[in-house]
Amino acid sequence: MKIALAQINSTVGDLAGNQKKIVDYIHRAKDQDADIVIFPEMAICGYPPEDLLFKDHFVQDNFKILRSIYKETKGITGVVGFVDRDKVGNLYNAAAVITNGKLQGTYHKKYLPNYGVFDEKRYFQAGTMEGMFSVDSVNFGVSICEDIWVKTQSASFLHINISCSPYDVGKLKARHQLLKKRAKENNSFIVYVNLVGGQDELVFDGGSLVIDPKGKIIAEAKAFEEDLLIVDLSVRAQQAVPMTQTEGIYKALILGTHDYVKKNGFSKVVIGLSGGIDSALVAVIAVEALGKKNVVCVSMPSKYTSKGTMSDAKQLAENLEVEFKEIIIEETVKSYEKLLSKEFRNHKPNVAEENIQARIRGNILMALSNKFGWLVLTTGNKSEMAVGYCTLYGDMSGGFAVIKDVPKMKVYELAEFINSQGKVIIPKMIIKRAPSAELRPNQKDQDTLPPYEILDEILKKYVENHQPLSKIAKKYNRAIVKKVIQLVDQSEYKRRQSPPGIKITSRAFGKDWRLPIINRYKEF
Repeated sequence: MKIALAQINSTVGDLAGNQKKIVDYIHRAKDQDADIVIFPEMAICGYPPEDLLFKDHFVQDNFKILRSIYKETKGITGVVGFVDRDKVGNLYNAAAVITNGKLQGTYHKKYLPNYGVFDEKRYFQAGTMEGMFSVDSVNFGVSICEDIWVKTQSASFLHINISCSPYDVGKLKARHQLLKKRAKENNSFIVYVNLVGGQDELVFDGGSLVIDPKGKIIAEAKAFEEDLLIVDLSVRAQQAVPMTQTEGIYKALILGTHDYVKKNGFSKVVIGLSGGIDSALVAVIAVEALGKKNVVCVSMPSKYTSKGTMSDAKQLAENLEVEFKEIIIEETVKSYEKLLSKEFRNHKPNVAEENIQARIRGNILMALSNKFGWLVLTTGNKSEMAVGYCTLYGDMSGGFAVIKDVPKMKVYELAEFINSQGKVIIPKMIIKRAPSAELRPNQKDQDTLPPYEILDEILKKYVENHQPLSKIAKKYNRAIVKKVIQLVDQSEYKRRQSPPGIKITSRAFGKDWRLPIINRYKEF
């Protein structure tokens, strides 16, 4: 039996575009004599459709698209993810099995995830039917994403799981371990077809694969790009070369940025280039995602900006061969200070004066965005976002936060990875220089925060692993841990107003982080 794994990048709501892609992959699979072509979960409407599911016409249009695909399956069997609805109006996350132009049957997802980034019980009813089908006298089972994570017995020679499993660090390893286990438990081939592409803050990494009954991967699709993987179950195919964790994160950031920009109808982006490592990383990712002609970098120095950072910002732009603008903000800062001098009289300078600079920069970038239709990419990292080391309506102003879920130490790893690929793109001094917002004389991040090596470890334990102060303080200074927790807890109002950004860790400040802004609960 020859199977085609159609790892496509569908777009939420673009039913016609998704239909065109599905039909194209069906014909490509037929051209290669495949017996079955398999598409990801929710391939017709895109995933996750969220409250679009409450629109009756959206669900109806999804049915129309599904029916239009029937005629394309003459000579082949297709497994396609869609939204089903019963006679009383209940919705189901479903898979259609279509053979020779006719619907052989449907399967409804049984186990609905309702944790982290998933909210499927808001929309769907759990299925009760068994997903057993056949093609050319060969029986095969069908399940959808979460179903495979629950141990069940399958008597079929072949088990197909269609999925929309988002990327995060460590997910691939867990996925492989689980699928290998299921193959051995049921003594059957597992065919796993995952979505690829970016959707808001989520990135789906693809990596569709086939595992034999002994638990060995016999074929694997490309990660982070569309692929049509043809597998003859009687022939051992070639497994994809595994990538490092850092490379996986880098590719996820590139794909997530590309799809967010393009699927939202933008062609160019603008980035405030400070000469620091965060904006440098975002600029490189943007060029990789969109091409150098579609990236504009803007330097906005003040009197506190060092010659070194100005020079490095310009050098980076030259290395990337992107359009570079320099807009000096000093006179604008002075005009603000003059305007507020009466109100600020008899008060010592503090963070208010510092944040004026950040907000002027944010205002300039948004003005360029409004005038030319460029999307502003913000440059704050997860460490800063966690503790509120960022300025509302300043450096947080923009449309997409590329590295919002990337801890500061991982930013350094990514910069080193980029420079290890050949030509040095990010100037070495950007990586070596002590991080600073440069909003006051001789300012350093560590004037306010613990060293990032320590901060990131504390944040991982508190934010991602849900550990309490008492447990974290066994390894780190209690006073430092307490301060970090206080900063995280009191910064929720800022995070709630930040742009969406790409999720790469097990718990990001997005769909899987839901804390109240008004919150008087204290752990200590």
